[in-house]
Amino acid sequence: MLWLMRFSGFFSAAMLVILLSPSLQSFHPAEAIRSSHLDAILRLPLQTPPLSFRRAAPFRNADKCASNRTSIPENTSVCDPSLVHVAITLDVEYLRGSIAAVHSILQHSQCPENIFFHFLVSETNLQSLVKSTFPQLNFKVYYFDPEIVRNLISTSVRQALEQPLNYARNYLADLLESCVGRVIYLDSDLVVVDDIAKLWSTSLGSRTIGAPEYCHANFTKYFTAGFWSDVRFAGAFMGRRPCYFNTGVMVIDLVRWRKYGYSRRIERWMEIQKSDRIYELGSLPPFLLVFAGHVSPIEHRWNQHGLGGDNVKGSCRDLHAGPVSLLHWSGSGKPWLRLDSRQPCPLDALWAPYDLYGHSH
Repeated sequence: MLWLMRFSGFFSAAMLVILLSPSLQSFHPAEAIRSSHLDAILRLPLQTPPLSFRRAAPFRNADKCASNRTSIPENTSVCDPSLVHVAITLDVEYLRGSIAAVHSILQHSQCPENIFFHFLVSETNLQSLVKSTFPQLNFKVYYFDPEIVRNLISTSVRQALEQPLNYARNYLADLLESCVGRVIYLDSDLVVVDDIAKLWSTSLGSRTIGAPEYCHANFTKYFTAGFWSDVRFAGAFMGRRPCYFNTGVMVIDLVRWRKYGYSRRIERWMEIQKSDRIYELGSLPPFLLVFAGHVSPIEHRWNQHGLGGDNVKGSCRDLHAGPVSLLHWSGSGKPWLRLDSRQPCPLDALWAPYDLYGHSH
């Protein structure tokens, strides 16, 4: 009973802090998700996640790397024009994947000190873990308030797709500093096996986002029969040649995104979904509705996706034909879970070398 009384007292105190602290209340996305609000939240006595990672090997720029800044992370300005900006979410469930993704990027970059990572979180006890695993890393943590999207999220074919942090990518233009004009967004269940600077240098032309497109895919399956039978909805694609693209790997022009208010456009389709049920698959369909047919195509090598199988069984998959720069375990099967269960798929062995999960440093 003593432990129960202590827990009850702690819970009451924590709730009192939440009620009294304005930093923990909901505000407009441009305010609620900036990291300036994170410091107050970090002072809460939250439990450290039961995960530990080995320290990554030191990394250095090659001699040819151009840089106008010091290599000391604490002195790196997020506005430095020589930086490559990468955004990834961090949460306890997928943290092992996120750490492996970062590790793979550093391993294959000729200029790893020129990469700046923007970590999106809804939990606030992960920053020190990243710092201890990658002591040299240039990064910043941005708090995303789940309440911004909680009432906009609909049920999906897989519960993991309903997590609010999946929708943080919709607000990168508000999250990141205004001086950041471009960012690469990456999911947590992938590894990069090429220099990410090549992806960064992709020309978007007049488009807002770039991604590998798959025009052979059956595009109609991403929306309900009710969507296609209602001209108010299906008419959204009139005058376009929409193709499927995976939102786990995107190059985003944040200047254009801010100019044309794409966050609000995505929200509008999420509101329609709540009343009319026009799709079944989480955060992807609103992106398709806004951008499909207006995407700057990127080589397929930058998203060898589907390695996690489908959204139900998570069965093993083979690679698509062609060269590979990025391996993506989209789908329900995650390589770290299959490896731990001693039932891996053959391609999971390609993820394992980047896994830093293990004993603490």
